Amino acid sequence: MLQQAGFSKHMIARLASILAAALILLAPALWNGFPLLQYDTGGYFARWYEGTLEESRSTVYSMFLHFLSRPNFWPVVVVQTLLTVWILWLVLRSHGLGERARILPITVAALSILTALPWLTSQLITDILAGLAVLALYLVVVRADTLMAWERVALMAFIAFAVGTHNATLAVLMLLVAAGLAISLLFDRKLVPLAGVASGALALVLGASLLVTANYAVARRLAWTPGGIALLFGRMLNEGIAQRYLSEHCPDPRFKLCDHISELPNDADKFFWGESVFDRLGRFQGMNAEMATIVLESLADYPWEQIKGAVIATGRQLVMVNTGYGVNTEVWHTYGMIETYALQMLTPMMAAHQQHLDLNFPAINRVHVPVAYLAMLLLIGVIALASRHERFGRVRHLAITVALALLANAFVCGALSNPHDRYGARMVWLAVLVLLLTPWTAASAPVSAVRDTSRQTLKRTSENKGAVATLLRWCPRFDLKFLTSLLQMVMRFQIGTSSRSGLKVTPSEIRLKPSI
Repeated sequence: MLQQAGFSKHMIARLASILAAALILLAPALWNGFPLLQYDTGGYFARWYEGTLEESRSTVYSMFLHFLSRPNFWPVVVVQTLLTVWILWLVLRSHGLGERARILPITVAALSILTALPWLTSQLITDILAGLAVLALYLVVVRADTLMAWERVALMAFIAFAVGTHNATLAVLMLLVAAGLAISLLFDRKLVPLAGVASGALALVLGASLLVTANYAVARRLAWTPGGIALLFGRMLNEGIAQRYLSEHCPDPRFKLCDHISELPNDADKFFWGESVFDRLGRFQGMNAEMATIVLESLADYPWEQIKGAVIATGRQLVMVNTGYGVNTEVWHTYGMIETYALQMLTPMMAAHQQHLDLNFPAINRVHVPVAYLAMLLLIGVIALASRHERFGRVRHLAITVALALLANAFVCGALSNPHDRYGARMVWLAVLVLLLTPWTAASAPVSAVRDTSRQTLKRTSENKGAVATLLRWCPRFDLKFLTSLLQMVMRFQIGTSSRSGLKVTPSEIRLKPSI
């Protein structure tokens, strides 16, 4: 019957493993009863409705939220989850693991227990796209020979979408493409093919074009998303460089801040998002030109202090990897934007566990943080091991890519912005993925068989098509005990929450904080 419907046992096993992996990644959102909200969610969501460009709030992700908002933003997290499963499967397949149906859900389960991955897929924020974009770029540039033509095109489209959603993702991928080009030209073109580098660069150009086009569609302006220079000003505030510059150059008619030097905090978050002089001077719209001038002139005036500050900030960002930053009950602007533009979602949003202080990230981080540190340290060992022993050679390129991505991310989000746990957690899970793949690839087929295995998987995948009804009847019989046990194990850990007494957020309170 299955053969008549067009399904093979291999295809059924593959689709069942995809379903299991997707359910694991959706576990936090399903338990919460509503997709997880973050500080910045409201800013992204409002762009479509307000028709304006705001600092670091991509209109590309705004349109993604808007068009997939009903019902209750579930399509957003489902699409993010399916993209994650798809790219992870392509990575596994490109390393000769595509024939083993269990590997995908086991990999996802391990990542869900040890890293922030399911919390990223379950959030209404761009963070999940950052790490996935690194993997997609790796596949397009280095492992293109394991992909079908349509997969390469689809991955390039995904990269374009991802870099259009956040300037930091674009910057990290630009650094990776530049590194790939340098390796190809100076060392070994077989290691990093120039054709792959060109494909990656093209995807970035398409992403930049997509962002400008989306900005025009939303705000009727051919412009880039504002805010980059302000983030660098924030880092200089943290280090006291901005205060020193103003003290040495004021009075100066160019700077409104000259009258408020004593009010400047040594904390960029308090300056930008708290109740500070920044609000009284017009926020970003009123301060962008002034902050840009201070940034550029202080870079020239204090080069060594800037280098020292950038190195320290990069190091700080590298070790700031706590899961759950910003996922709490104080996301007032997000509450307000959902009430204003999607009132029908207010009741289910306020009924979610997140709004009742039921999330226990400190307990989760007792596992995630030490695992992240250990994974980053062992990543160096994996690169050395893979370089010396052919048995481990298949993960060498991926390990190098992830190591460079972690360093690039730490530099972009630390030295050029302001270090936060959120920026580290959204990328460090890649290091754990490399560690998981290392023993599996070493124990699988010889290196010479990888390409043949990948092509066999491609052929088998393309030949299997069939009816959804037959799949639904058969899926419960695919190793149900194994999949059920796996799902229960992950959910017991990831939803390791504790109900806490304390402040409960009610709809009447959501206007207490002004919009950011």
